[in-house]
Amino acid sequence: MNSTLRHQNVTRYIAPLREGGSLPALAEADDGFKYVVKFRGAGHGSKALVSELIGGEIARLAGLRVPELVFLDVDEDFGRTEPDEEIQDLLKASRGLNLGLHFLSGAMTLDPYANPVSAAEASKILWVDAFLTNIDRTVKNTNMLLWHGETWLIDHGASLYFHHSWGDHIKAAMSPFPYSQNHAMLSRASMLNEVDAEMHRFITPEAIDRIVAMLPDEWLDYSPDITPAAVRQVYAEFLKIRLDNSQLFVNQANEFRSKLPL
Repeated sequence: MNSTLRHQNVTRYIAPLREGGSLPALAEADDGFKYVVKFRGAGHGSKALVSELIGGEIARLAGLRVPELVFLDVDEDFGRTEPDEEIQDLLKASRGLNLGLHFLSGAMTLDPYANPVSAAEASKILWVDAFLTNIDRTVKNTNMLLWHGETWLIDHGASLYFHHSWGDHIKAAMSPFPYSQNHAMLSRASMLNEVDAEMHRFITPEAIDRIVAMLPDEWLDYSPDITPAAVRQVYAEFLKIRLDNSQLFVNQANEFRSKLPL
């Protein structure tokens, strides 16, 4: 596993992607590839980027397919020709380090009813989302793509929702995950107990530390009273405690499954 992400510069603004509330954009970087750029100046700010990075890399660690994540620098000239004032303001607020997901050209939104996903993969996806407290993978909005016949996960920005209030992260880590009752993969996730044991082999405290260490200091300026190192420690503690207590959210998801119509 890489200790950090690749770092590129955005060279061409192609188009806004208005499907998401955070107004990401399609852009090209100096490596010649296209990326979906998540801007630190949007919506929930850098916390959404933190969720994207941690969520994407945890999912990758679990053996799920996630587009490559890349640090993307946006300079002051980027998007200057954009006529939309709202987007201009977003780009000005996002100068500096942002996050990009490799653009999967030709990918289609996955339909959980029409596009079969195996019980093992569905269980992994639900487990990872419950672990990350990702509330945004429902039947109405799966945030999954079908690309070359394979399932790819996108948009983990709604994960780790405890950090928006920055309250008791230990209490949050020890909670189950009621949103699993609305999860797109609930009906197919019949192997949660088996997957739980497997995930503990892949997602280790050491791996969590490596992922959290990737977070840039400039994304972690949450308060003048807390240092970036202290913020990283909170994320690491949250994830490790949640890992140790994964049976809480597994049991709850299994309970929701038992109430599904046959």
